[in-house]
Amino acid sequence: MNHLRAKIVAICLGALFIVSCEQDKTSGDQKITTDLINIPVNANGITDTINVPSFNFESTAYDFGVITQGEKISFSYKFINSGKTNLIITSAKGSCGCTVPEYPKKPIPPNGEGKIEVVFDSDGKSGKQNKTVTLLANTYPATTVLNLTGEIIAPNVGINK
Repeated sequence: MNHLRAKIVAICLGALFIVSCEQDKTSGDQKITTDLINIPVNANGITDTINVPSFNFESTAYDFGVITQGEKISFSYKFINSGKTNLIITSAKGSCGCTVPEYPKKPIPPNGEGKIEVVFDSDGKSGKQNKTVTLLANTYPATTVLNLTGEIIAPNVGINK
């Protein structure tokens, strides 16, 4: 009986080891979190805003004007890292599923250029729109908000004249 228990315990421990190894493999695919964003503080406890990376966008707002419902709009928010160290973007999130951003995954060196590509799908939308993309980066402040605005006109489908 003890021999059977020892085998069961050994099998359970082996399965636990295999599962924990599988979890370790996937952890490398996870995104960098805000825990890694370290904004330096000087000896007086004051945040160092001079030596940190910094976004310098051509514009943080884009007005796509008036479009017809169902159209997709693409726009690139271009920027320069005007800071003194590498700029690392850890995430970019749209305010809804219709606004999908893509951002550089590699660090942007000082004076380096980058862009945030945004695609807005107007399917099912109408009227005035104000969508945002929130960036999380090792800048000060850590979040930057980009705006996308415009108006969507629904087509006159099925209206008899």
